Amino acid sequence: MLTYALPLSAALFAIGTLGVVVRRNAIVMFLCIELQLNAVNLAFVALSRQVGIEGQLFVFFVMTVAAAEAAVGLAIIIAVFRHQRTVQVDRFNLLRW
Repeated sequence: MLTYALPLSAALFAIGTLGVVVRRNAIVMFLCIELQLNAVNLAFVALSRQVGIEGQLFVFFVMTVAAAEAAVGLAIIIAVFRHQRTVQVDRFNLLRW
């Protein structure tokens, strides 16, 4: 299982990184970051069979951070959309002086 899970995890992480770098839509970037977190979770679970139960414990911490990020990130995206009427990150100028 380890020989399949780690390359899959690396591929998912690469796809998420490519999505963050290439896309300019805030929601798509947000989903790509979630994809990266899930790729890390897959690697933790795959390696927990070799190393020990600590990998599965880290998965719970990553899931907690992902849930908090989802709540705060979507609230920020909705607030920016209500103000700017767009979710394209190259058009955001709220934080500029």
